[in-house]
Amino acid sequence: MLLLGFFLGLAVGIGFWVWQQVQLNRYLGRLLRPLTSHSYKIGLLLIPGLRQEIAMVKQNQQDLQQSLQTYQDLLDFAPVGYLQVDEENQLLWCNRQAQKILYLQSWQPEQVRLLLELVRSYELDHLIEQTRDLQKPQTGEWIFHPSCDDAAEMATIKSFALRASSLPLPNGQVGVFLENRQPLLDINQVRDRYFSDLAHELRTPLTSIRLVAETLQIRLEPPLNRWVNRLMQEVDRLISLVQSWLDLTQMEANPNMQLQAKPVELRSLITSVWETLEPLAGRQHLSLSYSGPENVWIKADQARIYQVFLNLLDNSIKYSLPNTSIHIEAKILSTKDNHTASPILEINLIDSGVGFSEADLPHVFERFYRGDKARTHSSQDGKSIGAIVGNGLGLAIVEQIILAHGGSIKAMNHPETGGAWMQLQFCEVMANSLSQDYS
Repeated sequence: MLLLGFFLGLAVGIGFWVWQQVQLNRYLGRLLRPLTSHSYKIGLLLIPGLRQEIAMVKQNQQDLQQSLQTYQDLLDFAPVGYLQVDEENQLLWCNRQAQKILYLQSWQPEQVRLLLELVRSYELDHLIEQTRDLQKPQTGEWIFHPSCDDAAEMATIKSFALRASSLPLPNGQVGVFLENRQPLLDINQVRDRYFSDLAHELRTPLTSIRLVAETLQIRLEPPLNRWVNRLMQEVDRLISLVQSWLDLTQMEANPNMQLQAKPVELRSLITSVWETLEPLAGRQHLSLSYSGPENVWIKADQARIYQVFLNLLDNSIKYSLPNTSIHIEAKILSTKDNHTASPILEINLIDSGVGFSEADLPHVFERFYRGDKARTHSSQDGKSIGAIVGNGLGLAIVEQIILAHGGSIKAMNHPETGGAWMQLQFCEVMANSLSQDYS
């Protein structure tokens, strides 16, 4: 009985295959029928080759479908979210992580709905539109406020920082990768709190150690007191490190810090900073040159801006080659904002040192970041200038102060001198400066 069933099935299969071949031959024959009798005979000879080509096309189609399914499975299990919308911003597909991030657990693949109906995020919608209009990848980060239909669950949902990276696709479609940044931000906040608490605890014992060192310094005679002097220098360096860390933590925790804003004449302030650092610059025979308006007034916290230029000029002195010059160029730029001239003060601080390495440039404003080789060299007397090291917080503090004033700072290498090029911009330019011609 089993043998009979086998042969019956085999006969049905062979019959179906023969039927398929007959139908294929008829189809190819119809395609070749409009040809002449001579070309028709030639076409008959081409039928086996055409059948082979059709089989290869079918196999390639199957391989492409399998590859497409593989990539879709990889995206579905990826640790980052991914979604894709059509030219009308209708959600075509999203992976599991995107459903989790955007609270789309109830969404089904066969549902085609506007993304804005499913995810009430105008920032995400704007990012997609911008990507489609510019036809360039875009990146955005914002605080996302999830929503869901369950009121009880809604009370437990918290807002979080969301980063989205979008790219244009054919036919007006847009793909978006999503990343929940909140866990990383929480870790950074915990780290900063621990370091801040540690810095507070270190201040008291360091102050006590310095008092003891001062007492020993008075009582010891040369040459023994040189060890106490060295101890004092190291303790002062630690105290400076602790204070810098506390200042940076306070600035980052309160970006809108209370500034004692008042009119500040920038040229005089820079001159005052240079006079403070001149003994250090004199060791390497460095000079300072200035070009730009003589009277440049900005509305700023004088103590904070003084700290900015103290850090920047101190770095330039440490890393400049001997017998070179540090140049400061100031100019007032004019930008059009709502048909009103909004002056911007741009300050370029350029030295003639070794500059930054390309690997270090993206990280120079990060706390405790110090490149291994960039901006490190030896002076002519054989002593390493890099030995006069900072605490790795100077530029991070500078950036926070500039941002608190509504300005910006950028680190580059100057194409002519090869040294470091710091470009600062301030928006609070006083009327006193506007009498100067715009550059």
